Formats: sequence, C-alpha cells, structure tokens
Amino acid sequence: MKKAVTMQDISCVGKCSLTAALPVLSAMGIETAVLPTAVLSTHTMFSGFTFHDLTQQLRPIMAHWKQEHFQFDAVYTGYLGSFEQIDIAMELLDTFGKGKLKIVDPCMADSGKFYPGFTQDFADAMAELCAHADLICPNLSEASFLLHEPYRSTYDETYIKGILKRLSDLGCSTAVLTGVSFEEGKIGAFAYDRKTDTYTSCFTSEEKEHFHGTGDLWASALCGALVNGLDLHHALMTACEFIREAIHLTLEEADHNTYGVNFEQAIPYLIQLLKRADR
Repeated sequence: MKKAVTMQDISCVGKCSLTAALPVLSAMGIETAVLPTAVLSTHTMFSGFTFHDLTQQLRPIMAHWKQEHFQFDAVYTGYLGSFEQIDIAMELLDTFGKGKLKIVDPCMADSGKFYPGFTQDFADAMAELCAHADLICPNLSEASFLLHEPYRSTYDETYIKGILKRLSDLGCSTAVLTGVSFEEGKIGAFAYDRKTDTYTSCFTSEEKEHFHGTGDLWASALCGALVNGLDLHHALMTACEFIREAIHLTLEEADHNTYGVNFEQAIPYLIQLLKRADR
C-alpha cells in the first residue's frame, strides 16, 4: 500500500485542510499519516472559532517517526500558519521526502488578497519552501505574491505560461496554477514540467457557486492521483473533475450549507475517475 504524509491544520467542523485531505487520500487507497499544525473548532469562515497551536509538537512527532524508521511515498504540505511552521515543513520534506514525491500547496491568498495574518514576508518564506518541492500548486493570487507580480484577474495563455515558468524557477520541477479560466463557463488548471519543457492543462465546466475548501480538496486529489501512478495530465483531470462533481452535487441540495462542498458524495465518482485514468 502506498503511504503519504500531509502537514496542515485540522478544523473540527468545516471541509478544508486535514478534514478534507485525510478522507480523500484514504479513499484513493493511500495510507495517510498526518502532521497537524493546529486544531480549530471550525474553519475560519465562521466567527469566534477556537484555535490551538500545535507547533511545539511537530518536531517531537517527526523525531519519533524517524526513530521508528517510517517512510512515505509522498509528502504534501498545505496551510501553514507561521514562519516556524514553514521551517518545520522544510525539515519534513528534506527528512521524509528524499527520492519521493514532494508537493507544496502554498495556501495563503485568494482574489488578489492575503488571508488574514499573512504578508509579503510570509510569501517570500513560502517561496523558499517551494524550492524544496517537486510540485507546487498555487492559485493565481498566491503565484503573484510568490513572484512579486501584480495580481491580474484577466490574462491570456501566454501570460499563464510565463508565470508557470517563473514559478518553476523557484526550484520545483513542476508548477501548477489552479483556478485558471480563459473563457466564461470553463475553469481548470494549467501546468508546466520544467524537466521536459512541456505544458499540460485540464478544464471543466464551471459551476455557478464557489465554496470554501475546494482548493484543499483539489490538491489532495492531485496528490492521490500522482501517488497512484497517474501522469500529470490525468492527475489534473482527476482533480478538476472531482471538484466539479462535488460542487454539482452540493448545488443539487436545495438546503445545502455554504461552508463546504458535499465531497463525501463525490468520492465514488473520484474512485471511478482514478480507475478509468489508470487503464
């Protein structure tokens, strides 16, 4: 059985970070270890949430894993809440990711703005973490901050290709931009492989609403697809189609909530996608 470890926070209610990554990776047949950076009562869409930082537990956990000679086929980092956690994430990638798949999802911004508490200095530290990864998957806001590039809500394919090449110059071998759209009603991901100097992309129909946490679900599905041996194009397709289906199923419920998608109902479809792409 393939094994992965993911480092990010966990929300007791709310479908993001570990609450999303763990069930998705497990459903894709991957034994998943977790390195939880914090525990929140809910994700940050809610007001008044509780927050308990676990930074001081991270290095002792990793030391125990090293003592037990645990090994993983992939190391995947998501939302990190401090400079120290970025440093620890580098240690995680370097210690347990040698010769394995290393993925960094630099969660820190959306719609051209940083999430609360983050600054350009944090983005610069995140860029250093990206240098330790094989694959990074920012959205366009995060990519703009990583590159000190003004955020643009309108762009063309030439611009996206240029951003991807510059992202790969951070040190990763593959850069993926999520949430890319060149035409109304279509959305997807665009990727650049520096080793082969090639691009690949996948686009699906865009649903009428967006939901909190879909980026975490997307990155988790991408990780699961790659660990299962899919090539980059089919991994992108699997992740994009999974999110589209999850949003579609959510919107079919007249009384659906707004704090996350019904990804649980889309997991059978995700498994079908995985099997179909593996043929």
